[in-house]
Amino acid sequence: MREEAAATGDVGGAVIRLDNVCKRYRVGREFVDALAGISFGVRGGDFLAIMGASGSGKSTLLNILGCLDRPTGGAYWLNGANVAGMGDDALSDHRLRNLGFIFQSFHLIPQLSVAENIALPLFYLGMAPGEQHDRVAALAARVGVEHRLRHRPAELSGGQRQRVAIARALANDPAVILADEPTGNLDPATSRQIMDLLSELNGQWRTIMLVTHEEDIAAYARARIYLRDGLIRQIVGEVLT
Repeated sequence: MREEAAATGDVGGAVIRLDNVCKRYRVGREFVDALAGISFGVRGGDFLAIMGASGSGKSTLLNILGCLDRPTGGAYWLNGANVAGMGDDALSDHRLRNLGFIFQSFHLIPQLSVAENIALPLFYLGMAPGEQHDRVAALAARVGVEHRLRHRPAELSGGQRQRVAIARALANDPAVILADEPTGNLDPATSRQIMDLLSELNGQWRTIMLVTHEEDIAAYARARIYLRDGLIRQIVGEVLT
C-alpha cells in the first residue's frame, strides 16, 4: 500500500514524504554515504526538529528537503510532487512556490532595503507591485519590523535581521518553512523571541522543519528526529513513518 501511495503522490496527508532517500558523494577514489536510507513524513501544521552531531547527515538532508540538492536514490515528495525526478526549471519553480527558508546567517541582500528583501519571492512569482507593497507591509507588521522597511540589513540588530528573514520566508505563503540553525548567531534572549515567533506561526498551521544542534531550541518542536551516520537513530514524538 505504501508503494502504491508513493507512486501516485497520495502519501497519507503528508506535505513532505521521504522514502529511502540516499545521498552518496565521491571523495577521491572512495564513496561516502551522507544519507543511507531516510524515510519519514511530515503533516501540514507539524513542527519537526532534525538533530545530530557534525557529520551526521543533517545538512545534507536539509539541502535535499530544500530542493538545493538531489538524492542519489529514493523519492522525495513535496506537496504532492516527487521532486527527485524533476528537471531544473520545474524544480526551481516548485521550490519557489512551496518552500520558505530561514538561515543562521540570515542571507539578506545587503544592498536592498528591508522591504525589498521581503519582497524578493514575490518579485520572482510575478506579483504586481501594488500587491507586493501591501503584502510586504502586512508581513513586516506581523514580525515586528514595520518601522524598519526603508533600512538596510547592516542597520539592523541580529534579531531584527532574523525577523526580516522570517517575513521573507512567509512571503510566498509556503507549504513548509525550513529553518537552518535560526538562532545560531543570536544571544539567548533574542533566540527565545525568535523561537516564540516560530511557535506562534506554527500555531497558525505553518509547517516548520528546524535543523539545530541545541536541545533547548529543539524543545520548541513537537517531534524530533536524531541522525547519526546518515541514518535515523531515534525519533521523539509523533512522526509519520
